[in-house]
Amino acid sequence: MTASLKSRPADLPYEEAKALARDPDPEVRRRLAARDDIRPEILYFLAEDESPEVRRSIAANTRTPRHADRLLVDDIDAEVRCDLARKIARLAPELSAEENERLQQLTLEILELLARDRLPEVRHMVADELKNCAAVPRHVVKTLARDVELIVAAPILEYSPLLSDDDLKEIIESEPVQGALEAISRRQPVSAPVADAIAVSDDHAAIAALLANPSAQIREETLDGLIEQAPEVEAWHAPLVSRPDLSVRAVRRICNFVALALLRALEERHDLPSEAAVEVRRAVARRIEAAGVDGDIGSELDAKRAFAAGALDDAAVIGALNRGDLDFVVEALALLAGVPAPSARRVVAARKPKMVTALVWAAGLPMRTATEVQLRLARIPTTEVLHPRDGLDYPMSPADLEWHASVIRGSNGPIPRTASRGGG
Repeated sequence: MTASLKSRPADLPYEEAKALARDPDPEVRRRLAARDDIRPEILYFLAEDESPEVRRSIAANTRTPRHADRLLVDDIDAEVRCDLARKIARLAPELSAEENERLQQLTLEILELLARDRLPEVRHMVADELKNCAAVPRHVVKTLARDVELIVAAPILEYSPLLSDDDLKEIIESEPVQGALEAISRRQPVSAPVADAIAVSDDHAAIAALLANPSAQIREETLDGLIEQAPEVEAWHAPLVSRPDLSVRAVRRICNFVALALLRALEERHDLPSEAAVEVRRAVARRIEAAGVDGDIGSELDAKRAFAAGALDDAAVIGALNRGDLDFVVEALALLAGVPAPSARRVVAARKPKMVTALVWAAGLPMRTATEVQLRLARIPTTEVLHPRDGLDYPMSPADLEWHASVIRGSNGPIPRTASRGGG
């Protein structure tokens, strides 16, 4: 139990607080409502203030008596209810057996009502605060997990320790809101039974997220089934190449359909069985020999020629994305950013939004291109993609971008740039 819920002597004289509570200036009343040294009855009085700013301060104040909080559950101002949701969701897990039983019941009643609020923003506030908590009623968490809005359900589905495998499988089989299975696929970890349930769904994005999750326990027979379907689902190729503990049989089959850039990323892994590594090297050699100048290797040569001629720019990269020439895009980004091509391929295969964005930034290309590269080259789920700030700028700070770019390059030194940065 936090000290904020325990009673203590009031520091502000009662008559002075009473006068301030009736002051005609709402800013005076707002400052009073935010204090933690006034009596509960004053806070209760201010819970019905005509000013929403005053009521917001009451909603956020941990000294507010719970009966006043109950009044605010039905407040007409959404921001008041959001502030209340944040506070109650933080306080509820801290209630102990030592607390007054009526206080416990009233707090949980408020929590349940906020978890069913008509506005998704309020329910999201509750879900986001409770997502990692194991000390709240399971029925509240399960209600949030089945919410019809993804912003409410996703934090619980991805993080809550209170959802059992049976709960998760039941949700998967109930045709939940679009994106719910992706959130489950990102849990740390995902058990084998839950992974099986996701694998037999028709949700390609969720399966891609499952494959990209190294903590997902995917049975060998389940993975075999996904590899069987994978040639027709390009979004699965990069995460398959990055899956840990690939068997020789799995590697052999993957080599038959992934692009050369991903084959090379697979070739650079050091954790493959020796027999599997040999299979990959042979597959790369066969692909290069078969491609000649018109296939994948031709794309890389074209990028190098364009770079040498000073014609490798944003338009060239977007054009390659539009025609599906992904190997050209990878080579172009590597050349423009001054990083080794294998490093660029590893970034693409890892599907990390910040790393991909930093690669495009280091290449001197605008943030709008970074968004397209995340979506169309790295196949990052739409819910995870970084978008421009103010419609144009990079959303990461220059220092953050520089740090990620230095990781890609493999050193802590500055990243050489061959073009001026666009969009931040």
